[in-house]
Amino acid sequence: MAKTRGYKRVENELVRKSGEATKRGFAKIWSGIAGFFKGGQNKLTIMIVPHSQKKVMNFQATVFSVAFFFIIIAGILGGFFVYTRYAVSSNASISDLKASLAQANYDRDRMKESTESVLKAADKFSQAMASTLSTVGLEMPADSNQNTGNGDFNALFNTQQAVSGNLLEVSQLNKLSDYLNASAQSISDIGKLVQSQTSTFSDIPNLWPLKGGVGHFSMLFGRNKHPITGVWYLHKGLDIANWRYGDPILSTANGQVVSVEKDMFYGNTVIIKHKHGFYTRYAHMQTFAVQRGQFVSQGDLVGYVGNTGQSTGPHLHYEVHVGSDVVDPISYLNITKQQIEKVDYSRR
Repeated sequence: MAKTRGYKRVENELVRKSGEATKRGFAKIWSGIAGFFKGGQNKLTIMIVPHSQKKVMNFQATVFSVAFFFIIIAGILGGFFVYTRYAVSSNASISDLKASLAQANYDRDRMKESTESVLKAADKFSQAMASTLSTVGLEMPADSNQNTGNGDFNALFNTQQAVSGNLLEVSQLNKLSDYLNASAQSISDIGKLVQSQTSTFSDIPNLWPLKGGVGHFSMLFGRNKHPITGVWYLHKGLDIANWRYGDPILSTANGQVVSVEKDMFYGNTVIIKHKHGFYTRYAHMQTFAVQRGQFVSQGDLVGYVGNTGQSTGPHLHYEVHVGSDVVDPISYLNITKQQIEKVDYSRR
């Protein structure tokens, strides 16, 4: 029981001391606040003493007034600093935007120039296409005429208007794209026509019979003096010489070998049958490179230049027959007039 009363006394003593400490703390805080406001009410005297004989000027202000004045000045200076930084940043952004705008205008002008150049080239393409199609007997697709404005590019060069608010160049390029898409079929038709004609040309003996275009004419088709007998006679083909043995001889058209023989006059001879009634003869060869019944394509190897049969030197005697008629091979060979006129009778 006595022990409990002892605890109570200690507890009460702690409560009393805590209360006194709290009161002293609040008293000090209040005293500090009161002292702050009291000190702030103290007056300061500011004197302005001119160097002349003028009257000295006195200003009185409280500490609070002076502190408030300096706070205002600091706020103004801080605001000016912030505004200056913002203005500099804004000017830099404006400069960047102006540079971007200038670059965009430059790019736009370049695109316009490029577009005009493309459209001019497209106009030339359109004219060439129309001329080509007319030559080969084809017509421009109807869609192409509609997309380009009455079949030409006049509408594409009207630079005074834009369509649906878009750049005129974009509208022009769209029209050009439509035209090219429509022209694709015409180009495909031309390709098919050329392919068919190429196949036809391959069936006609028009290739130079010596590989690499070598050789020269040593005797033309028609009335000539025989190089051995000296008698005038009808020379039924072309003599092509190069003053050497072994040059490859090529088939001048697609066909089938119908004769491979050794003849007293023509020497080693190959005859090839072609379409459309054509036959070609290759004579005086050194050796054969084909067999009878073999199919050959234009440009395939037939044999090699030689000097067999009645011959005064290595050369190829080349003939073209249409049915039972002998014709001048020059009429079919793809050669120039200068090659025809350049005949060397001494080199045969």
